[in-house]
Amino acid sequence: MSYETSLNMDTLLQNWRNHALDVGNPDGEYKAAYAPVYRNMAILGLEGFSALPQHCLQLFYGFFAFAVRANMVRDASPKKVANLVPLTMAMVVPFLVGAYFAIDMCVGTLVMFDWSKINKKKAALMVPAVASDLICGDGLWILPASILALLG
Repeated sequence: MSYETSLNMDTLLQNWRNHALDVGNPDGEYKAAYAPVYRNMAILGLEGFSALPQHCLQLFYGFFAFAVRANMVRDASPKKVANLVPLTMAMVVPFLVGAYFAIDMCVGTLVMFDWSKINKKKAALMVPAVASDLICGDGLWILPASILALLG
């Protein structure tokens, strides 16, 4: 190998070492968005409950007790009262999937409600198509999300 070729190889390897392994840097090209989540899960697994914020377990116990009580009230109540008690599994969806999904579902429910008041027969035919569009497509949240992203 000539001196010039080895110099190019050294430069290439140095460039690769400095830039290709830059995964997880918040300012780099490959940010690894879930890295902090997995890091905090590992810390929690190693250090136990002492790694949690101060009142985290008390909040957990309170929300767990609320969920159990809400389900018990819903199961023990007459149908008219049970319809007013929220489904705890439905309340969890925005935390698991993201708030955009809850916004899409809320707007979709309002549209379906209004649509069924105007023309119940057409609404019954079109609701599956609209619901699948909201679930599988980008949904209604894409417009506000784009505006917020542009505003910084």
